[in-house]
Amino acid sequence: MSAAAPTERYRAISPAEFFYKYREIAGFSNPVRALYQAVRELVENALDATDSHGILPNIKIIIEKADENREFYRVTVEDNGIGLPPHVVPEAFGRVLFSSKYILRQTRGMFGLGAKVAILYGQMTTGRPVEVITSQPNLKRIYYFKLRIDINKNEPIIIERGSWRKNRDWHGTIVSMTLEGDWSRAKQRIKDYILRTAVVTPYANIVFMTPDGEIYYYERVIDKLPRPPKEVKPHPYGVDLELMKRIRDNGSFSTVKEMLMKSFQGIGNVTASSLLEIAGISPDLNPKSLSDKQLLELVNVMKNYKRFRSPTSEALSPLGEEVIKAGLKRIYDPEFVEAVTRRPSAYQGHPFIVEVGIAYGGKVPLSSDKYPTLLRYANKIPLLYDEGSDVTTDVVKGISWDQYLVKLPAPIIVLVHICSTKVPFKGVGKESIADVKEIRNEVRLAIQEVARKLRTYLSKKLKEEEKKKRVVSLAKYVPEVVRALTIILGDGHGAKAKMLEEKLVEIVSLRTGIPKDEVYKVVKSVEIGV
Repeated sequence: MSAAAPTERYRAISPAEFFYKYREIAGFSNPVRALYQAVRELVENALDATDSHGILPNIKIIIEKADENREFYRVTVEDNGIGLPPHVVPEAFGRVLFSSKYILRQTRGMFGLGAKVAILYGQMTTGRPVEVITSQPNLKRIYYFKLRIDINKNEPIIIERGSWRKNRDWHGTIVSMTLEGDWSRAKQRIKDYILRTAVVTPYANIVFMTPDGEIYYYERVIDKLPRPPKEVKPHPYGVDLELMKRIRDNGSFSTVKEMLMKSFQGIGNVTASSLLEIAGISPDLNPKSLSDKQLLELVNVMKNYKRFRSPTSEALSPLGEEVIKAGLKRIYDPEFVEAVTRRPSAYQGHPFIVEVGIAYGGKVPLSSDKYPTLLRYANKIPLLYDEGSDVTTDVVKGISWDQYLVKLPAPIIVLVHICSTKVPFKGVGKESIADVKEIRNEVRLAIQEVARKLRTYLSKKLKEEEKKKRVVSLAKYVPEVVRALTIILGDGHGAKAKMLEEKLVEIVSLRTGIPKDEVYKVVKSVEIGV
């Protein structure tokens, strides 16, 4: 008799269990990366709760040692944002893939799992729950929750809850979680993240307190906020069969034509009729009666239709040139700073905007001898890992900086910000942007545009330096010429010396184009032997 075949065991797992088992996918691969990632996720949420809603952010980040004997750290982030409705708090922090970000609008986070994976990591490494304090502007009470995530059921476990009346007009959210970390190895990365966040949020007050007792304070220097993003409909070029089936099944449209006009941007009466005619579908047909085959034909027609308008940029929130320049000045106090925000472009039906800023001189640190120091951002988030595989790095390396009068190494920083409703990250860690042709071209054009302005500045600076050299070479002879002429003229008491010096200074000034007072300074320095 043949042996019986082994029986396979099958079961489903919850999203919480999946990310508990495969937390590396979300960036929680080790204590170093986990501590950095936890700070990043909480800060992103805090900024989205403020500037995206027109509130000038006040953000406080505290990392403190939570255990004398073990490497446990308590991370607390407080914001002055819109807060959370109390009935939403347990789901927002206790259910993986529950979020307010599943809409077509630019946000810093997209998946609704970053903070939750941090909470899961804290549960498995320290066993301690997350604590949340929140209140909204229109509420009279402040609410407190202590939560865990039920990994098997992917639902919140409320350990403790409470509320109290406000004694001041406070609104926002405070989140505290404890997790295993490695501060000694993670601190430089976290400090870099906070600093780079401060660069693109010059409109925010940021306080950062470390376990070493250090306090970093980045004071607000501008009151202008980036324009807030708006929710938009999907663009027809980004449609696929599954999206079309969801629209058909979940909508309440009387006709296919109405479904197209109300579900997508850029489709009006004429365009909808044209699409349906090409697809061979009656415009008066009920959408529920459409077969998958008919939907697939309609999808293919939409993807190949050449007359759609470009996707709207209303869903995007670019920083803007003024904010970029203010941020670079805030941190680096450069002698030259310039920025550009490109016009919106699109790839695969997704709008995107590229922004570039360049800071030169001042307190800007010296770059490598290969390419300028690069600050990468996507949807206002600093990207610190995987720089070598990022398309922006490749573009910066490929530019001939000599033609812009930049001799590397040099005190130069290039800031590149890409905002989109769908940034093409290379992985779910969201630290590196893929090489998309449309994005590559826009990054290159934006850098070249700002670099030309830098070249103009450096060219003018070189000319000024040449003028100053000529002044020095001419002005150093003025005292000697004055002395010689006074002797020739028999001016023993030097009565005419002052007049002669003024005349010679005037001649040098006219010959070089340097103001007379600057020429005088050189003359006086020669006279006293400086």
